Amino acid sequence: MESTAYINDTLYPIVKGETILSFVRRHLGKDFVPTLCDAPNLDPFGSCRVCSVDVALVAKGPSKAQASCHTPVIPNSYIYTHSDRIVKLRKNIVELVLTDHPLDCLTCEVNNNCELQAVAAKVGVRDVRYPEGKNHLDRKKDLSHPYMTSDLSKCINCFRCVRACDEVQGEFVLSMAGRGFDSHIIKSNNNSFFDSDCVSCGACAQACPTSAISDVFESKSIVAAKKVRTVCTYCGVGCNLDVAVVNDKVKSIQAPYDAVVNEGHTCLKGRFAFSFYNHPDRIRTPMIRRNGELEPATWDEAYGYIAEKLTAIKAKHGPDSIAGISSARCTNEENYLMQKFIRAVIGTNNIDCCARVCHSPTALGMQRAFGTGAATNSVEDIKYTDCIMIIGANPTDAHPVTGARLKQFAMKGKTSIVIDPRRTEMARYATYHLQLKPGTNVALLNMMLYFIITEKAEAKEFIENRTEGYAQFCEQILKLDLNEMEKITGVDKTLVKEAALAYAKAPNAMSFHGLGVTEHTQGSFTVMLISDLAMITGNIGRRGVGVNPLRGQNNVQGAADMGCQPHQGAGYMSSYDPEINKHYEDFYKTRMPLGKGLKIPEMFDASIEGKLKALWLMGEDVVQTDPNTNKVIAAMENLDLLVLQEIFMTETAKYADVILPGATFLEKSGTYTNAERRIQRVQKVVEPLAGTKSDGEIMVDIMNKMGYAQPAYQPDTMLEEISQIVPFFAGVKWDELGDNGKQWPVKKDGSDTEILHLKEFQRGKGKFHYFDYIESAETKKNGKEYPYIITTNRELEHYNSGTMTRRTGNVDILTEDVLMMNPADAKKNLINDGDMVCVESPRGKVDIKAKITDEVKPGILSTTFHFPEVMLNLITSEEHDTEAMCPEYKVVAVTIRKSKGQYKNPAVTPSNVGK
Repeated sequence: MESTAYINDTLYPIVKGETILSFVRRHLGKDFVPTLCDAPNLDPFGSCRVCSVDVALVAKGPSKAQASCHTPVIPNSYIYTHSDRIVKLRKNIVELVLTDHPLDCLTCEVNNNCELQAVAAKVGVRDVRYPEGKNHLDRKKDLSHPYMTSDLSKCINCFRCVRACDEVQGEFVLSMAGRGFDSHIIKSNNNSFFDSDCVSCGACAQACPTSAISDVFESKSIVAAKKVRTVCTYCGVGCNLDVAVVNDKVKSIQAPYDAVVNEGHTCLKGRFAFSFYNHPDRIRTPMIRRNGELEPATWDEAYGYIAEKLTAIKAKHGPDSIAGISSARCTNEENYLMQKFIRAVIGTNNIDCCARVCHSPTALGMQRAFGTGAATNSVEDIKYTDCIMIIGANPTDAHPVTGARLKQFAMKGKTSIVIDPRRTEMARYATYHLQLKPGTNVALLNMMLYFIITEKAEAKEFIENRTEGYAQFCEQILKLDLNEMEKITGVDKTLVKEAALAYAKAPNAMSFHGLGVTEHTQGSFTVMLISDLAMITGNIGRRGVGVNPLRGQNNVQGAADMGCQPHQGAGYMSSYDPEINKHYEDFYKTRMPLGKGLKIPEMFDASIEGKLKALWLMGEDVVQTDPNTNKVIAAMENLDLLVLQEIFMTETAKYADVILPGATFLEKSGTYTNAERRIQRVQKVVEPLAGTKSDGEIMVDIMNKMGYAQPAYQPDTMLEEISQIVPFFAGVKWDELGDNGKQWPVKKDGSDTEILHLKEFQRGKGKFHYFDYIESAETKKNGKEYPYIITTNRELEHYNSGTMTRRTGNVDILTEDVLMMNPADAKKNLINDGDMVCVESPRGKVDIKAKITDEVKPGILSTTFHFPEVMLNLITSEEHDTEAMCPEYKVVAVTIRKSKGQYKNPAVTPSNVGK
């Protein structure tokens, strides 16, 4: 029988477990009962008591005032929300708060958008009867930080900022000091914002009901002419953003509470690092290289030049002498057009994208194991799992919002396993940290699988009913020499056993992996072994389980979905199958190529060999981000034509023959597909800067210029075309995506899919694979002369090459790349913290500032490549994943010494340093 209770003597049904406040809001609206300490993404707290209501057990009977935010509804109780004494109580509470609050509303940045102001008006405060407080009003403003500000004279001690820092971000920077009237907010050890441990996520500012904590963009003011909901351009989490616009300029960004992906949270990049969009360095006109110099040109001149050159090269050398590299930074529609241009207009399968250098092993490995290369579950499933395993990923830096959720999980003492050469933030909270030697993932995962089998912890029924190849796999695993594997990985086999059994015996276990899995010579094999772990334990096809890649860039998933790889067209259908090729030809109404296409590393080889004559890059800075910089430069210099769509003058732009100025994510519309297969609308916030065009518009223009009739770029019509050729986009319509998008596959009726492989794998039965550990050729060939291993990573404040974030306030927070090294290695090489270190590999050398830390083991080094002053990829190798050709950024053999002086990088010129 349904439980009920009364609100103001009217009967309403109760949802089990709900509080009085949620009960009242559900039936009578969000603002029916005023609150000050309550926030949508925070747990009930009850510090302000403004939400108090009278609760009686009989109608009009004796009642008790209770804080509605954290008090459960009692069935058959009578709740009175506006009794005389409750009205007086609320007014009295707010009056007391106002005695310690400056009454400068008209000049306050949150005037008319202040919750205290609104509540005061709602409870009927017209004047304050109590004397003014003395302790708080003289507190000084904190303006030390590039983004965060505070004026704690306006603090009402609601604890919302403290709780946001604790419950949402999990950073514990803010706390309440003092007692009684002297209670006040402090940052870390009473530091300024800048000197505190703040990670600049802005959760506290968004939670604050006044302007006590805010940001330099005044994101809580209401002067915005409009707010536009769009999707973040940085990592693969796909956070929703509410962008405020004034005079056709972005004023500020907040995170919508109703966003499924980020639930009112985002990191400093998503919330604050947007000022690059109209930075003075933006390229604002097409350029053509004449007599060795890039000169401004009109769009018609640029298109004419490109079309003439491509036509001549195609006529002389054939279509396979031309190639294109698309971008995971661009929308699905733009990536789709890029691959269509290369295939249908140029006539070659030489198309690839930056997924090649990050998650191509994920796509290939999961396709071989499950039949599809995408995340099996949703981030939402963290709420339903009992165990998380994070392999080769540092989500609190690289995927901060998902990382915050994972950290909250681990901090609650739930079972968490981290497999990583570095002692990352997640590793510090983990139940088990398996700190393996870089490049030994296969050996360690084989150990885990061995223990699951020998301890009879496998899911026999799942294996029998839903998989194949298990017997042969099992036979190979049981031949392993565990002592040898222990020696190879550097991880105690007892610890591996404990972690393996914890994962296997958890009712539900989820795995998350990143580039520390894929960017190895055995990357694809590692992905298949992770898939083996999920299948052998039955952790597929329900809530709270699965294999979930943490995609590096905002639209890595989408770029691959759209066919930006040589062997698969739009929708992952083979580019080399004559029958499928006929299907593409019928759809595109032109002849389509059947020949084998080039992957990115093969494109560079072909250029150096003189076989590749022209290359079109859409938003890719290959000179700074791809491995072995000198080789990449040689490839760029040997081309007859290099076309680049870009927003800034990057390292690659120095070698371009034509540059076409593109638009940022704030200046275009389309869709991104995040790491959980969620297709979300990117909506134009402001008009493109004068002289620039969206990448989709550029692709349409050049297709038409070269004789292919492609309709004008519109996101809705482009999605309609895509839905007709990509099977899992069949029901995707622009107008039906709503605020939170849909997860593919989307059926024709518009229904989407949260969890894959519920009853059957895409390939029918999941397939087990076994692989022996093979040492990387990089260390095998060079280990004696170059005894250290350097592995690359990403820092929270920046993003890959840092082209965008270096043009924001983020550069004031993290100013340079540093080299992490263990104290033992530093002592051995007479290196002190802050010294410049010369790091040399067989390919070159760079100078990086030392950071002495126990985050890495002796013999292991780690750094980033955010800044062109270092150009770290001068030393990285040509080794690639054997199957997908993803570069091995994570194992680079080097030697180190204290630098004799700053090494002058030949790849860096004064014009681009610090840009």
